[in-house]
Amino acid sequence: MADDTASPPSQLNTMIVDDEPLAIERLQLLCARQEHINLVGTASDGEAAIRLAHQLEPDLLLLDIAMPGMDGLEVAKKLSELETPPAIIFVTAFDKFAVEAFGVAAIDYLLKPVEAERLSIAITRVLERQTDQVPVPAEDSPWAEEFWVPYKSELRRIAASEINRIEAERDYMRLHVGSEQGGSSYLLHQTITGLEGRLNPEHFIRLHRSHLVRRDWIGGLRHDGGGIWMACLKCGTEIRIGRTHLAEAKKLAGR
Repeated sequence: MADDTASPPSQLNTMIVDDEPLAIERLQLLCARQEHINLVGTASDGEAAIRLAHQLEPDLLLLDIAMPGMDGLEVAKKLSELETPPAIIFVTAFDKFAVEAFGVAAIDYLLKPVEAERLSIAITRVLERQTDQVPVPAEDSPWAEEFWVPYKSELRRIAASEINRIEAERDYMRLHVGSEQGGSSYLLHQTITGLEGRLNPEHFIRLHRSHLVRRDWIGGLRHDGGGIWMACLKCGTEIRIGRTHLAEAKKLAGR
C-alpha cells in the first residue's frame, strides 16, 4: 500500500517576476539547468505577479525588487498573506534592499548577474526549508539573530552568535567572525548606534564609541596606571575602553 504521507516536492513550481525581458530570459535559461525547478510562468510587473500567483499557486518566486508600480517587496508582503505562501528568492541588481528583503522572510537574495552555482545554492535552501519541521516560536525576539552582508557578488548570512567584535570604519561596521587570525570580517552599512540597538545587550557590550564586543569574548580587563583601561580579548587583541563605557565594562568583573 502506498504511503500517503505528504513530503516536500522534489520539483518546485516556479515563477519568474522581472520587468526586464532579458533578465527573464537569462533566468529561464538558468532554471532549465536546475533539476528541481519546474517553470510555470513569468510576469513583468507586480500586479501581474499577484494575479498569476493566485492562479498557479507556485512553490517559489524568483522575484525582482526594483520594478515600476508595485515593487518586489510589496509583492512578497501581499503573497505572505496566502494560506500557503510561496518561498521568495529575490533577484536584484542592488544590495541596498537586503534588510527589507529579509524582513519579509525571503529565503535568499541574489545579485545580478546570477551565477548558476549561486542559484543552485538558493534552491537547496528552499528545499531544506520545506523539509525542516522546526516549530515557529510563539514570540519573535526583539534582537537581530542574523545579518546579511555583501560579499563579492552575493549576500552572506552571518549569525549574530558568530560575531566576536564589531568596529566602526567611517560609514560602515566591520563584523569580525571566528578567530582573529583565521577568521573573516565583513562590512555592513550601518551606524554603530543603530547596530547596538539591534544586538542583545546580554550578549554584546559597547566598550568605545567605535567598538562593540561579545561579552564572552572578553578575557580580562587591565589598566596602565594612568586611568586608561583596556579590554583583553580572547584572541589577543586589546581594545581601549572609553570613559563613558568604563563603568559598564567593570560590571563584567563585578566591580
